[in-house]
Amino acid sequence: MTGSILTQVQETARQARLAASQMASGAKESRTAALLSMADELAKNASQILEANKKDCQRAEALVSEGKMQASFLKRLHLDEAKLGSVIEGIRQIAHMDDQLGKTTLKRELDDGLKLYRVICPIGVILVIFESRPDALPQIMSLLVKSGNAGLIKGGKEAENSNRIIFDCLEKALSKNGFPKGAFNLLTGREEVADLLKLDNYVDLVIPRGSNDLVRHIQENTRIPVLGHAEGICHLYVDEKADLDMALKLSVDSKVQYPAACNAIETLLVHRKVAGVFLSQVIAALKEKNVEVRVDKSAIESFKLKDVGTADDTDWASEYSDLTISLKVVDSLDEAIDHINTYGSGHTDCIVTDDEKTFDRFFAEVNSAGVYCNASTRFADGFRYGFGAEVGISTGKLHPRGPVGVEGIVTYKYKLIGSGQTVAEYSGDNARCFTHRDCQ
Repeated sequence: MTGSILTQVQETARQARLAASQMASGAKESRTAALLSMADELAKNASQILEANKKDCQRAEALVSEGKMQASFLKRLHLDEAKLGSVIEGIRQIAHMDDQLGKTTLKRELDDGLKLYRVICPIGVILVIFESRPDALPQIMSLLVKSGNAGLIKGGKEAENSNRIIFDCLEKALSKNGFPKGAFNLLTGREEVADLLKLDNYVDLVIPRGSNDLVRHIQENTRIPVLGHAEGICHLYVDEKADLDMALKLSVDSKVQYPAACNAIETLLVHRKVAGVFLSQVIAALKEKNVEVRVDKSAIESFKLKDVGTADDTDWASEYSDLTISLKVVDSLDEAIDHINTYGSGHTDCIVTDDEKTFDRFFAEVNSAGVYCNASTRFADGFRYGFGAEVGISTGKLHPRGPVGVEGIVTYKYKLIGSGQTVAEYSGDNARCFTHRDCQ
């Protein structure tokens, strides 16, 4: 990397830092107007966006046929009218959401004339790196605008035509609404990202959205905090007290509706007491949808299953992101929970049961960001949660967790307003006492 390019990257990051400072004091009305304008620009240029996406998809199809790209990447890359319309609707939804910035979440009197406030504010400069999905770009930028953060955004090369026209539309909308220059930048080269990962003095947070390899590479090559998840190994457990018709419907939806998504199930767990009836039904339903089914060897032998593959420990730890599923028969709720906590990625897991107490235990003991009862794992999504969109999914245990919307990319400051108090007054034999009285 030459010094001139490194300087250029530093300047880009510096401009984003300056813009972030200005955005932090921006008015709620300007953010709302900018978001509505972003949605309008995308709608106005929908045909050009879809045409650009078609070019990206044609190039990707050739790479898939040559074995140079996974088929799941192609599925995520594809953009159609319905998906673009959903993105536009999501931006408008975000525009009309309650604005978090400047809200006071704590008001406390420490003593007469000494007041403490906790106030929500932006994080600052966020570097977002994503692969394949061009619809992620407007989702990300809209959430950054709503939260008052500046953004450095790197999309995958496979979506460069789609990303460029989408970014140009969004940037035009922001410019019309007075947003500072340099608030958002679309990065094009890997070298830029490698250098930005070193700039912890300018970049406050990195959010990677993509393959396990991408996320792990970023986590291992930066001192900047990283928000994200490396894998999406989700489970659906059919309990002994499950409604089997419901379980069948949810199993198929959770696997088939969009198998490339990180919230699609990869493993189906079935209680032995219902396996005799349920296995034949669910295997037939999945195979009808062209799903390759791999079953643990003992279950194949016990239930005399035919025309299925054999699953092993490798399968339990695999994120297929495709029409493949592993299936295991378990003897108890304890075994199901232990399997999920051993092999799961902490993303989203579901139990199908009519027993409330069983779900209470499942919810308490399964160590995942989303723990569902009688609902498809595919609901783990920022738009479906009413966040408008998401900048990513976090499977860590610290805030934020699960689909990350606006609330996940803001922080807070403590504001203390006094009238000349010193700490010395509250120390020693005749120390003043704190009142520590919460205020309305």
